[in-house]
Amino acid sequence: MGRPKVLIGLKIPKEVEEYIGEYCDYEMWDSEEPMLRSELLNKLRDKDGVIIDGAQVDEEFLGKGPRLKVVCNVSVGYNNFDLTAMKKRNVIGTNTPGVLNDTVADLIIGLILAVARRIPEMDKYVKDGRWKLGDYKTLFGTDVHHSTIGIIGMGRIGEVVAKRAKVGFDAEVIYYNRTRKLDIEEKLGINYMDLNELLSKSDFVVLMTPLTKETFHLIDFEEFETMKQDAVFINASRGQTVNEEALIAALKSKKILGAGLDVFEVEPISSDNELLKMPNVVTLPHLGSATEKTNNSMARLAAENLINSLCKGNAQSIVPELRK
Repeated sequence: MGRPKVLIGLKIPKEVEEYIGEYCDYEMWDSEEPMLRSELLNKLRDKDGVIIDGAQVDEEFLGKGPRLKVVCNVSVGYNNFDLTAMKKRNVIGTNTPGVLNDTVADLIIGLILAVARRIPEMDKYVKDGRWKLGDYKTLFGTDVHHSTIGIIGMGRIGEVVAKRAKVGFDAEVIYYNRTRKLDIEEKLGINYMDLNELLSKSDFVVLMTPLTKETFHLIDFEEFETMKQDAVFINASRGQTVNEEALIAALKSKKILGAGLDVFEVEPISSDNELLKMPNVVTLPHLGSATEKTNNSMARLAAENLINSLCKGNAQSIVPELRK
C-alpha cells in the first residue's frame, strides 16, 4: 500500500508542511487568498485526507472525494461539518481544541474592556479633534472590576475567561452550560444558574457556546428583554447563535448598553449592517485566534490529526459526534 495522498487546503508553516511530507504525498494551496470551493472540490478525487479552514463538508464535498477518510479543520468550531453525511460515509472529522484557549480568552477580555470603557469610541473622539475641557462626564464608561460576568458555555475557553475575570477583575462569575461543571465551580469559585437567571443578573453576558441546532438563535428577543438595561453583550462564539435582528433592536431601543462582537450571522458583515453605525458596538472580523503563534499551533495540531488518522491508527481530536 502506497503513501496516503492528502490535500492541504490553506497555506501553513513550512515546518508543518515538511512534517506532513514525511508521511504523505501532498498537494498544498500556497496562497494567502482562500481557496475557491470549485478548486477545492476538483482536487478531492484521489485524496485520502484533507486539511481545511472552514469549508463546508457536505454531500457534494464528500461525493467529490470517494477515498476520503479524514477531514481536519484548522479551528475549534466544526459547524461546517455535515455530521450525518460524514457518519454515513464513515469519514472522520477533527478540530483543533485547546491550543487557542488563551488567545481567544485574551480577545474576549479585550472586547469587555473596549465596550465598557468605550475605547474605540474615545480613540476616534480624540483623533477627530473633539476633545475639549469640561466634557469629562460625557465620556464616562462602565466598571469591569467587581461586576457580575455571566458566561454562557463553560467549555475550555469559558473556563479561561472565568479564571481571568475572577483573578483579574475580582468579578462574580456565573455560568450556564448544558451540563453543570461541579469541578470547575469548586476550583474557580463560580456559580451555576439557569439561562434566564444569568441574563437577569449579569453586567456582562459572554456567549461562548458552539453552534448547534439547539443553540441556533439561543439569544433572541426574549433573552435581550431579560438582560439588564446597562448590560454589555459579548459574542465570540458563532454569529448564528444570536438573532441579529433582536440584537439590533435591543441596542436601538436601549434595552442593553452595548455589545462587543467578533462574529456575525453573515460573514463578512455587510457594509450597510446597522451594527456598524452604532458607537456603542465594537465589531471585529472574526479573529479570536488570530495570532501567528496560535495559528501555527492550530496548523500543527491539524497536521497531527491528519497523520495520526491516516498513518498511525490513533486519531486524535475527533469531534464528539463522530467518535466511535
